[in-house]
Amino acid sequence: MAVNVYSTSVTSENLSRHDMLAWVNDSLHLNYTKIEQLCSGAAYCQFMDMLFPGCVHLRKVKFQAKLEHEYIHNFKVLQAAFKKMGVDKDVAPPPNPGDQIFNKSKKLIGTAVPQRTSPTGPKNMQTSGRLSNVAPPCILRKNPPSARNGGHETDAQILELNQQLVDLKLTVDGLEKERDFYFSKLRDIELICQEHESENSPVISGIIGILYATEEGFAPPEDDEIEEHQQEDQDEY
Repeated sequence: MAVNVYSTSVTSENLSRHDMLAWVNDSLHLNYTKIEQLCSGAAYCQFMDMLFPGCVHLRKVKFQAKLEHEYIHNFKVLQAAFKKMGVDKDVAPPPNPGDQIFNKSKKLIGTAVPQRTSPTGPKNMQTSGRLSNVAPPCILRKNPPSARNGGHETDAQILELNQQLVDLKLTVDGLEKERDFYFSKLRDIELICQEHESENSPVISGIIGILYATEEGFAPPEDDEIEEHQQEDQDEY
């Protein structure tokens, strides 16, 4: 939610038109040539989106507005954003670009994000007529620093998890090869014991008893599966 900042004769800054224009161009990286271009409302929408990314439907903003009904449309978009973020201000196309809404916007930006220098919107765009030919900042807007940092952290986490998956797969492959190796030896012992089973040797009987002993939930692999794993191991080497 926004912090409501009330503009009074004490809190307002007495900026010249030149200072206003310079502040707008510097903050939004625009190339406005006249302060009257603020009457379109597009810059105010950009300021609001810079303060609260995503609160303004920038696709609805008419960035090359030249007619009064287009100005009114932009200020309706701005009013909707104000209402969404709890800003206590009714806006309308201002007859004077330097009126209270400008001072309130500047004060709000200075209060909410005094450290922010990267604006939303493109820089050094060519002007056409009275208005700057500015592309919608929803396309060219730079992400806030927090979003960029979050992206780097997410990429690092993904790389770490992928490496863990690779390590686990190598561990499982090694354990499977070791299991098959010892199982094949036990299979050879079983065959030898079966060949001498008729001798009724207590040693042979004891070995067979150990080989055939099972636990609940255990199922030995089939011979075909053992042969398949052995063939895969031979192919790898």
